[in-house]
Amino acid sequence: MIKFNSLLHFLINFSFFIFYSFISFSQVIGTNDRPSLDFIELNSGPLIDGDVINDTVWQNIPFVDQMIQTKPSFGLNSSERTEIKVAFTSSFMYIGVVCYDSNPEKLLVSDSRRDADLGDDDSFLFIIDTYNDQQNGFLFGTNSAGMQYDAQIDNEGEGNRSASRQQSGVIGGTNLNWDVSWVVNTKILENGWSAEFAIPLKSIRFSSGINKTWGINFQRNISKNNEVSYWAPLPAGYNFNIKRVSLAGKLNGISLRSPGNLKLLPYLLTKGTYNVVDEKHSSKLDYGVDLKYSINSGLTLDLTYNTDFAQAEVDKQQVNIDRFNLFYPEKRAFFLENAGQFSVGSPGEVDLFFSRRIGISENGSIVPIIGGGRLSGKVGNTNIGVLTMLTDNLNEIPLNKNVFNVARINHNFESSRSSLGGIYVSRDGIGQGIQNDYNRVFALDGVWGIGKKAKVSGFLSKSFTPGIEERDYAYKIAANYDWNLWRLLASITTIGEGFNPEVGYLERNSFKKPQFMIWKTIRFDDSKKLLEVRPHIYSRTYWDFTGNLVSSWLHIDNHWEWRSGLEIHTGINLTKELVFENFNISDLTINSSKYNHAEAQLVFITNPNKKISISNRSFIGGYFGGYRVSNNFTLNIRPGDKFNSSIFVNSNNFRLDNGNLDAVISGLDISFSFTPKMFIQSLIQYNNITNLFSLNARFGLIREANSGLYVVLNILKDDDIIDSTNYQQITIKYTHTFDLIR
Repeated sequence: MIKFNSLLHFLINFSFFIFYSFISFSQVIGTNDRPSLDFIELNSGPLIDGDVINDTVWQNIPFVDQMIQTKPSFGLNSSERTEIKVAFTSSFMYIGVVCYDSNPEKLLVSDSRRDADLGDDDSFLFIIDTYNDQQNGFLFGTNSAGMQYDAQIDNEGEGNRSASRQQSGVIGGTNLNWDVSWVVNTKILENGWSAEFAIPLKSIRFSSGINKTWGINFQRNISKNNEVSYWAPLPAGYNFNIKRVSLAGKLNGISLRSPGNLKLLPYLLTKGTYNVVDEKHSSKLDYGVDLKYSINSGLTLDLTYNTDFAQAEVDKQQVNIDRFNLFYPEKRAFFLENAGQFSVGSPGEVDLFFSRRIGISENGSIVPIIGGGRLSGKVGNTNIGVLTMLTDNLNEIPLNKNVFNVARINHNFESSRSSLGGIYVSRDGIGQGIQNDYNRVFALDGVWGIGKKAKVSGFLSKSFTPGIEERDYAYKIAANYDWNLWRLLASITTIGEGFNPEVGYLERNSFKKPQFMIWKTIRFDDSKKLLEVRPHIYSRTYWDFTGNLVSSWLHIDNHWEWRSGLEIHTGINLTKELVFENFNISDLTINSSKYNHAEAQLVFITNPNKKISISNRSFIGGYFGGYRVSNNFTLNIRPGDKFNSSIFVNSNNFRLDNGNLDAVISGLDISFSFTPKMFIQSLIQYNNITNLFSLNARFGLIREANSGLYVVLNILKDDDIIDSTNYQQITIKYTHTFDLIR
């Protein structure tokens, strides 16, 4: 048994020692004087070839070049000059940028795949808040290789932070799977690089009219310096980035009319499957169609028939090491567009609408989607979303046909970060003889923005399920402050015993949870090595409705970040668990009892800008009467902009009184980008608990957003003698976009 007393004593004293300087450092940046640009309209746009300097169209357009660092040297001008120009025609928004660099031979491009993380590259990004509501926006970016990055931003990027990797799904916050048609080209210069963007106005949403104002901001990343700079300066702090549109600059005098949008996206699919166990072959030929129509500049209607998501990225395997529900993000393109508009609750914990409940059964089986539609967008300052989907029956479960309905309205109050809204979510089983097979959820939610620094938010919800009449409610109220290098959070969440959002997600049922966090960032501008430290304390406790403390987690930590890009997190966790009924982790039984434990937590992250980088998160400490050693290790190998690979090993080693268990998930994630629009990607995984081996390989040739050719190979094999799974499947899917309004 590992002795922790000395280690815990050291870490506690160490973590609290760093708090001594909370009030010694103050880095504030003004928010009243935001920079601004004027609207410039052209008769015809520039040639989008990446050459900004020699294009006569750009030569007559004024530029801005003031970029202010947030890291490593807060408040100083960017170490390299950046010239940015913005112009419009009646159909396009154009951005031209020249990124001067004194050492262009050191330009770094680590990934050419669409929507790959640009934080590790020499890159340029911009965000536009087209309704100037200071909450939502559209984010675009590229690197010197001309990669395309686009995302839809809701609630200033605040959402499910655990789902930020490439191609992941989100519940609110940052929607990387929002892919629209636009063009970018770049050019390498003797003294840097340049880029030209052409964003079709039909690809974004805005209010038509005269003399409108948009929020806008620009970001440049200089990899060799681990440098991040903005045109509209942002306060120092771990949580401030370009998604903070309430702190963006302004683009004034915009006079535009929406050009309209009508697109037809049919697909043809063929699928062949070989079951090794039964030695049976099967094949399928299928088709479907999507339609996208812009009713006006703010509202878009999406219709889908015989929807199929064969090209979607597969889930990474997980091992449940506790007694609560696992979360798997949404990755299907249709449900991800405007996902933030339908997000109400507490992301990743209490989600009143969770689209994975549509078309995917509880055991993971694919449920055929007959069709459906979505109306989403904005009327004035009011967000509107209506979704209807019809799923077919599934005999092998069995599962009846179901119709799902979601209606969402949310009003943003002008010139503030405040909003008030409501949502209705329902599921109805349909078919002959089906009665009382339904579920309803209603909720009200709101945000009160207190200036730029603080906000109060919350929701109140009630569910209706046949046979459940008591404590079928849920609510949350939270307050947070984020300014001057401080982050403060306090909230209370309550989930009634009878609350049942069948088309939502609950991490756990029936609890009262207070939580708080105190976070301080301390910058060392005079240090040549250490950039900042981030000491913090976080606590959450779960109580049942009889007054029992079911779970508690006290986290005391400090993040150390160096100018070299190295990060080390040192912390401790103090936990309490009350287990009412025995449960199993694989074959290991956890007995009902009270457990009080402590564990050490260590995170190690090397500079991700390097060709080889590693990250590891370790937990060592008590666990349900014994102890565990947990390691989540990733090795990233990126020799250039074409090839990327990640080797990961997630291990949990348990040593308990009633047995031992070693649970390991290992895998390899590799990709090769022939061009930014042609790639091959493969995810190989092995789970030693289920003896499950899986391989997912995808070839993509993208014509434009959400259309092109996909070839997908899936291999799944386990060694279960009783219920073995062993099949191979290849899918070929082609989607074509017909733009019916030019």
